[in-house]
Amino acid sequence: MARRRTKKRTHVGANNPETAAAGHATARDPKSMVIRIGAGEVGPSISQLAADVRKVMEPGTASRLKERRGNKLKDYVVMCGPLGVTHLMLFSRSETGNTNLRMALAPRGPTMHFRVEKYSLCRDVQRVQKHPRGGGKEFLTPPLLVMNNFTTPGADSKSKVPKHLESLATTVFQSLFPPINPQQTPLKTIRRVLLLNREKSEEDDGTFIVNFRHYAITTKSTTVSKPLRRIKAAEKLMTTKSSRQGRMPNLGKLEDIADYMIGGETGDGYMTDATSGSEIDTDAEVEVVDNAPRKVLSTKARLAAEQAGQEPEEEVENVERRAVKLVELGPRMRLRLTKVEEGLCAGKIMWHEYVHKSREEIRELEKRWEKRRQEKEARRKEQKANVERKKAEKEARKKKSGDGDGEEEEEDEDENYSDVDFDDFDSEGLAGDAEFKANEQMEEDGAWEDEREEIGRD
Repeated sequence: MARRRTKKRTHVGANNPETAAAGHATARDPKSMVIRIGAGEVGPSISQLAADVRKVMEPGTASRLKERRGNKLKDYVVMCGPLGVTHLMLFSRSETGNTNLRMALAPRGPTMHFRVEKYSLCRDVQRVQKHPRGGGKEFLTPPLLVMNNFTTPGADSKSKVPKHLESLATTVFQSLFPPINPQQTPLKTIRRVLLLNREKSEEDDGTFIVNFRHYAITTKSTTVSKPLRRIKAAEKLMTTKSSRQGRMPNLGKLEDIADYMIGGETGDGYMTDATSGSEIDTDAEVEVVDNAPRKVLSTKARLAAEQAGQEPEEEVENVERRAVKLVELGPRMRLRLTKVEEGLCAGKIMWHEYVHKSREEIRELEKRWEKRRQEKEARRKEQKANVERKKAEKEARKKKSGDGDGEEEEEDEDENYSDVDFDDFDSEGLAGDAEFKANEQMEEDGAWEDEREEIGRD
């Protein structure tokens, strides 16, 4: 009997890592959707900014999501539950031209409204760098979140930026990425850093401004000199098919390798400011212990060595010094918190930067929201009673008609009612605006009429 086939590309098998292993995403990790509200109105710059933010949120985000013109916010909210989405990041542009970012926790909120005062795209950041870093394995794991100055000493509930607002902002940003366990998370899985730095205000003027920065972590060995590192790199390039002459040192004018390593008799030699071995490394240096597997003697071999009078070799830890450097990937954003809502993009205003209410106005708003809540609860009870009544009527008709096999009862529309057409919503983003434009072109050409005739419709 033939052996059953095991799918290895799409299923967890012998060659694929377990999803619950350290450094890999799990079902409990937070997931996000970065959406453009009004996809045809925000413009190309905001569209590219949303795409760059999706790269930052990888791998726990819908990176291939394509927004349609007909999709509303409620369409995405309805899909948060089945897809396990915990955060929504909504980019939009106001009528006055301001770029806004709403960060909401699904499904019940709260929602934090930010105004994007300044931003730079990834391509703008890489354009000014001498050695930009492209996309690679850095985006296979979530970034390390670093938050600075989010809490103010001495802040209380009566401050212009109250203490509970700082705690709420800290909790919302911390929940964007899965927590890291220092004892179990491998260091090689931490390849990016997301820095959120809150600007200090000299006076308590009620501003909450966050600077958004995204970096890649690069390391290089500093245990050997820079000329020797270049020679080792050249040896690796010689074994590859592609030749990169720009990285290989030119030793044609030198008589000895020592002239390259130490700079010749006069000290000048081949050395330059860029290749000098005495160049001061400004990167932070750390000591990394080599965790490579070592040969361990068995009990029998160890006893034989003791009988022969040989002393066991002491295990020496191989410590390597490496320089850590951050390379900015982008994008950059300067976010100004303007409003905090209780629900998901709707509900009671918890804090506002510009509008301040008196105690009497707050009480009046509380009464209004309580009245709305009671009306909503009454409508929910009425709808539930209607569903129960229709179920009872349906059961009564079944009993009256006997077995009920000969009749086909109409499905109750109120049981599984939804105002969203799930066929039109593409969670993977495989259709998008291209399909919408193709359908419009077919309607203009009259191609739909030919298809109706083929399938027998009028």
